[in-house]
Amino acid sequence: MRLLLDTHVFLWYISGDSRLVSQQTTLRDPANEVFLSAVSVWEATIKCALGKLSLPATPAVYLRMMRERHAIETLPLDEASVARLASLPDLHRDPFDRILVCQALEHNLTFMTADKIVVAYPVSSIPLV
Repeated sequence: MRLLLDTHVFLWYISGDSRLVSQQTTLRDPANEVFLSAVSVWEATIKCALGKLSLPATPAVYLRMMRERHAIETLPLDEASVARLASLPDLHRDPFDRILVCQALEHNLTFMTADKIVVAYPVSSIPLV
């Protein structure tokens, strides 16, 4: 399986949050490819700057270190994913979530999220709700 983690799912995973207990096997299975989007790093960087997220180091350093430690691949933002925004239903107002959905669609990834609105999109997902 090819998985794209929502930003909060990645943060839960690296912190050992109990909300992911049932998904640990999936996330650690070497047969699965797990991705973190550059968009999630962008989102976390903004949240840190606004004081809404606290990390032990700068997002650029800490998130890369944790992504590599957990063997999670990076997913760059590409033009084809951005172009999908025009055809995405207007279900969610969060621009980060919208582009993550577009990336999952464009790259045939299963999106792992706890966001109830995001799972309403026509994207393969593992809802944690």
